[in-house]
This record gives sequence, C-alpha cells and structure tokens, in this order.
Amino acid sequence: MNRSGARAGVTYDTGALVAAERNDRRLWALHAGLLAAGAVPTVPAPVLAEAWRGGAGQAALARLLAPCRVEPMDAAQARAVGVLAGRARHPDVVDVTVVEGALRRGDGVVTQDPEDLRRIAAAAGATLRVERV
Repeated sequence: MNRSGARAGVTYDTGALVAAERNDRRLWALHAGLLAAGAVPTVPAPVLAEAWRGGAGQAALARLLAPCRVEPMDAAQARAVGVLAGRARHPDVVDVTVVEGALRRGDGVVTQDPEDLRRIAAAAGATLRVERV
C-alpha cells in the first residue's frame, strides 16, 4: 500500500527501458509478471525522453511501453524534484524524478543502477524498493 491507500506499483527507470531494447529476458519476465498481476508500470516522461530515439530499432521498447502509464511532469513535481536533487546533491534530474515519483506513489523501481536511486531516496528520508535488471 502507498500513502494514498492504493496498491503499490512499479516505476521503470531508463535502465529498465534499455534492458527491454536489448531483449533482456529477466526484464521481459518481470514485465509479464507485473502485467499478469494487474500492475500498470509507470514511466516518468523524462525517462522516456532519455531513452527514446525513434525508428524501427526501438520496436521492443515501443512494445514494453504500450501497457505502461507515462507520467507527465507538472510544475509542482518539477519543484519537488528540484528540492530533492539539491538535498541529495545529485545532478541527474531524471534519476531524481524516478525516485520522487516512486516514493510519492509507494512504487518499487526497476533499474540497472540501484545504488544511485537508493542514495537519492535516503536523502528524502525514505527507503526505496529496487529490482535490478
């Protein structure tokens, strides 16, 4: 359960999208299991921007994204991300966006780089559930 009482979900960071493009079997198995359980993975818009280059070479990524929810970033979230980036002293706002959203929703995160994300969460006084792919 997250703070709003809803069932916790999952957030994909750029590493998860890259793993999908590379046809990482572990990522695809995890994704299939999440969908079978009724989860709708969240992809923050900055993550999509970091990974998306277009073209036929990203067919696998497009397939992964189809059932996902792309979360837009509004001004309030941008401010919250900026504050957390400063508190964490972390220059990558995409990473901070992933953590801010996941903590707000009570999500776990699928990533290739759990250490940075955990440090950002610690700066927010929180613990982040992370699945490495």
